[in-house]
Amino acid sequence: MNNPNRIATHYPNDAQTAELGLDTITPAAANTLNKQFLERTLRTPDAKAYSQCDPESNEWITITWAEAAAEVERWRAAFKQSGLIAGDRVAICYKNSIEWVMFDQAALSLGLVVVPLYTQDRPDNMGYVINHSGAKLVFFTNRATWLAVKQSKENVKCVTHSIVMQIAPGAQADAQQAKDVTLLSDWLTDDRLSLQDTTASDVKPDDLASIVYTSGTTGRPKGVMLTHHNFISNAYNGMRSVAVRTDDEFLSFLPMSHALERTVGYYCPVMCGASVSFNRSIPQLAQDLVAVKPTLMVAVPRIFERIHNQIHGGLGKMSAIKRSLFKASLNTGWCQFEYQQGMATWHPKLLCHGLLDRLVGKAVREKLGGRMRFVVVGGAALSPDVSKTFISLGLDLLQGYGLTESSPIASVNTAEFNRPDSIGLPLHDVKLKLMDNDELWIQGGNVMAGYWKNDKATNESIVVEPNGERWLRTGDRASIDEQGFVRIVGRIKDILVLANGEKVPPPDIEAAIARDPLFEQVMVVGEGRSYLAAVVAVEPTLWAELCEENAWQDDDIEKAEIVTALLARVKQQMGEFPGYARIRKLFATTEEWTVESGLMTPTLKIKRPQVMERYAKEIDALYEGQNVHKH
Repeated sequence: MNNPNRIATHYPNDAQTAELGLDTITPAAANTLNKQFLERTLRTPDAKAYSQCDPESNEWITITWAEAAAEVERWRAAFKQSGLIAGDRVAICYKNSIEWVMFDQAALSLGLVVVPLYTQDRPDNMGYVINHSGAKLVFFTNRATWLAVKQSKENVKCVTHSIVMQIAPGAQADAQQAKDVTLLSDWLTDDRLSLQDTTASDVKPDDLASIVYTSGTTGRPKGVMLTHHNFISNAYNGMRSVAVRTDDEFLSFLPMSHALERTVGYYCPVMCGASVSFNRSIPQLAQDLVAVKPTLMVAVPRIFERIHNQIHGGLGKMSAIKRSLFKASLNTGWCQFEYQQGMATWHPKLLCHGLLDRLVGKAVREKLGGRMRFVVVGGAALSPDVSKTFISLGLDLLQGYGLTESSPIASVNTAEFNRPDSIGLPLHDVKLKLMDNDELWIQGGNVMAGYWKNDKATNESIVVEPNGERWLRTGDRASIDEQGFVRIVGRIKDILVLANGEKVPPPDIEAAIARDPLFEQVMVVGEGRSYLAAVVAVEPTLWAELCEENAWQDDDIEKAEIVTALLARVKQQMGEFPGYARIRKLFATTEEWTVESGLMTPTLKIKRPQVMERYAKEIDALYEGQNVHKH
């Protein structure tokens, strides 16, 4: 049963917006997303709003809020001329860009419901979302992608307008060559529908703004219905926890179809007057960080895990002196952090921190642009070791937590109150509590309206209490300490129950194994078995180096002597775990788990059932002669 003493409480101080001189548009001032955008364009018309790199000139172009508003008015007119009415769904499958913002803001201002699609998703998944949502208009990068969706097994006859940026990749062909699509340049005309013209629609806070389909780690994705109020409540309360200034600049690279990037990396800058630059592509992220020099960013753990592994993988190639300097910098950096957080008293070693930081930490931060104030990390669990490394190097990683169903943020660490092994403190006006089986529940204005065309799933996820409060069941097991910091133990459904009854949450073990940069992807198995085993995908470059060092063949990864050597590396990371929670056997593969192969979601989460199915024979071999106990 719920213990009322275990309800998480807010940290003691509110964000002091007046003292910081912030320009946050409150929900009282603008209560829908389109009104927020209009208010921003009126408050700071000449300030920088967005920038992106022109692929032809390779130069960064910038637009002001006034220019953004003028462009949105063109998109509004095009939507209106397409015969769409309030409540119609419109889908977008396009990279993070000014065009994404234009599409979204124009649609929202007309009461249309935006359905984002992941550009890296499979055509059949896109088709399912389009069909299930009943989208009437779709916007794709090119005709080829749209044709792939149309040729999938899904019925997309609901679409009456298909807009594309270009007919074919790298070519701007005549639209007559493809009469089943309309080029964006033809769809947009010089006509404008003023943002201040409210006769086109009368959008209310509780109107549906978007249907965001979950990434679907198990089964078909569900359409999460998020209202204007959901997004605004979440963005505003997020800003009260982690203040964003008008002089801040975001670098947007996490897909805007991801609720975290959309709320924090897009709607929050509108609300606070910050500017956003759009990353060209993930391979160009390192270059764009240096070019843009952002102050804020939203990221998933995978990005920093890879950088962390590259850093530690390169330590072996450094001289002994450089390795010592690096370790000393991490040591004093962490000591400085604990002192600033009030977790430790001053120590004489802090006298060396400034010098060591200039020698080591500054060099790492320069590769991220040199101006980064903090990075909000979410979407999956961030290893405390990875977080500790970057914090020690002077970069604040603020881990947060939430679900698409909570718009998405429920809790976050802050610069003043940061516990890297936690998911932080609940946002203002958001309540968290633990219920049966320590399941975490969320209550607040950020909780979704429900699932599109799925009352059964809605009723299973939303609990309405006698006082009218709507609580969202997260499906995550959690703990809450005396200070109110929340820690996720694991997914209730993902908890592995061994044959002896011991319950093991996989995430901590998987994160520990992944501390070894050789292991790029990790999944722990053992449900109903007498011991735990792991399936790992190795990092290609480090695997090649290891093969060269040991005179192994690249495709000999399943040989007994190699498996034994890899298992020994895994066991080196298992020191803090009890005996029953240690890895006894291992299957390793050189196959990368990707979205395209169906083993990862578009948000880079492992699809456990699919991985289990893909390696079913190999997993069974790890337990040869063992009985399986069902729980």
